[in-house]
Amino acid sequence: MLGRDRDDDGGRHSFEEYVAARRGALLRTAYLLTGHREDAEDLVQVALVKVVPRWSRIASDPEPYVRRVLVNESISRWRRRRWREVSTDDLPDGPVGGPVDGPGADRVALQRALARLAPRQRAVVVLRYYEDLTEAETARVLGISVGTVKSQARDALARLRADAADTVTA
Repeated sequence: MLGRDRDDDGGRHSFEEYVAARRGALLRTAYLLTGHREDAEDLVQVALVKVVPRWSRIASDPEPYVRRVLVNESISRWRRRRWREVSTDDLPDGPVGGPVDGPGADRVALQRALARLAPRQRAVVVLRYYEDLTEAETARVLGISVGTVKSQARDALARLRADAADTVTA
């Protein structure tokens, strides 16, 4: 039976139960990694498809593995897409990414700031400060050293602070 594990074997649950319980949280994390709802939905679906064949090995603690697949797939997608961007001489009619006022302005500003980070920096920020993982847990999920987590977080936060300062002066 694909994706089914017995509940009496050390707290393991079925794949379907995991998805039902964690889908919202996975979508939020994916959204913070991608910056777009549709891309987040695609990212979660691809990650879950990649997890299914390994479910019997990770069912007792799937969260770190699923997060790692999300992050790795997000970085891979970013790498593939950045070469497809095409420059144009035509400018949009109105401002794109200009200042936003009113309800939700802080959220939009944060989304824009996260989008300007490199994918690895964005992953570190999302895992450390949104998912509230420790430096060691973040390092394990990303497959990097704790020192790299620290330096990526430092650089990302410096960039976010600089972006915030530029926004305030504008």
